[in-house]
Amino acid sequence: MMFNKTQAAMPLVIVILLIVFILMCNPIAMVGVGERGVKVTLGAVSEESFKEGIHLVTPFISKIVTMDVKTQKKDFTTSVYTKDIQQAKISYVINYNLQPENAYKMFREVGNDYVDKILMPVVEGTIKDVIGKWNAQDLVANREKATSEILSKLQIHLKDNYINVSDFQITSINYSDVFERAIESKVTAEQDALKAKNKTVQIEEEAKQKLISAEAEAKSMSIRADALSQNKALVEYEAVQKWDGKLPDYMMGDAVPFINMTATHKK
Repeated sequence: MMFNKTQAAMPLVIVILLIVFILMCNPIAMVGVGERGVKVTLGAVSEESFKEGIHLVTPFISKIVTMDVKTQKKDFTTSVYTKDIQQAKISYVINYNLQPENAYKMFREVGNDYVDKILMPVVEGTIKDVIGKWNAQDLVANREKATSEILSKLQIHLKDNYINVSDFQITSINYSDVFERAIESKVTAEQDALKAKNKTVQIEEEAKQKLISAEAEAKSMSIRADALSQNKALVEYEAVQKWDGKLPDYMMGDAVPFINMTATHKK
């Protein structure tokens, strides 16, 4: 009777052991959201990148390695030299992602540590190349141009290395304290010189206006003098224009008009 019970239990034990064996062998591989799977069979990398989802593999023979293809944002700081041999610390932000369709190529050629082996060397070299074209003071004023050039070059150089660069921004440019003070002094001197120049221009313009006014007045007086010398009636008219309505008093007699009214009446 005991033998029969043992016999009956054997199939159940075998099934349980089989399930445990399957689970231990792990024939199911999961590729998460924002990832790509790379299938490796006996050391050989497959010629495709597996999308999100569940995938079956042959236990002990194949496995799936996952690679992150989501956009990554990294902050870095690097030391570079400008064209005029000034050392600068450049802080920047870069947005990048592994090309999903080429994840298997990256794993086969470089591995999962492509950031240190591929991305950073290209980024550092490109920044040094572009920054090295600018003088220190000009770089500050042309940060956007330098940033745009770096981004364009990174996109070109890294595209063939299976990396997309979506954005690059220089967040700060820091020079030595000595150089910063020198720049500040230079800017102050330039501002003072500009103020002095503007003041000189203002003085010259005021002098020019006075000269024009004086010349106009002199010309007006000359024309008026010529007219008065040729027309005595105009002399009397000018006197009337300036007369306040009072007859002048003379010490030797009564007040007398200064216009020859008789002559005027006779005419």
